[in-house]
Amino acid sequence: MAEKIGVLISEDKVAEKIREMADTINKDYAGKSVHIIGVLKGSIFFMCELAKKIEVPVTMDFMSVTSYGNDTKSSGVVRLIKDLDESIEGRDVILVEDIMDSGRTLSYLVKILKERKPASFRIITLLDKPDRRVVDLEPDMTGFVIPDRFVVGCGLDCAQKYRNLPYIGVIEE
Repeated sequence: MAEKIGVLISEDKVAEKIREMADTINKDYAGKSVHIIGVLKGSIFFMCELAKKIEVPVTMDFMSVTSYGNDTKSSGVVRLIKDLDESIEGRDVILVEDIMDSGRTLSYLVKILKERKPASFRIITLLDKPDRRVVDLEPDMTGFVIPDRFVVGCGLDCAQKYRNLPYIGVIEE
């Protein structure tokens, strides 16, 4: 039986917010270049849309970690699956994430990445679920603060499905 998906944040609102976030990056990094790191697989849709709107020179790389598997709840154990291809030492780095909930995954990545001596380091996330936070970590820039619901679309999945939805949806029970 197919799940019914309700719209939490429309495609237009997502696109508008990504434009606003890119505008902030353009102002903050004027005259510089920025290296964006996407957390696979979820961030890819957000990161690509964001990168298209960034006007300063952009380079990009990806990391892959897991703490969910095919479940809807984090296991609490973060594993690095794919590391960066290039050094970030001395670079202005923005870690791009699709959603921040418990903060475990980002806390793990922040520790690893800051040890690699970037010139500057920021975290941006399309979605933030602060009610689920279990570590003391906050993003530097957030698209939307959302309630504690399991969301899909714009890169977010449920057992690898629904990443391609152009809006943020919730699976209705």
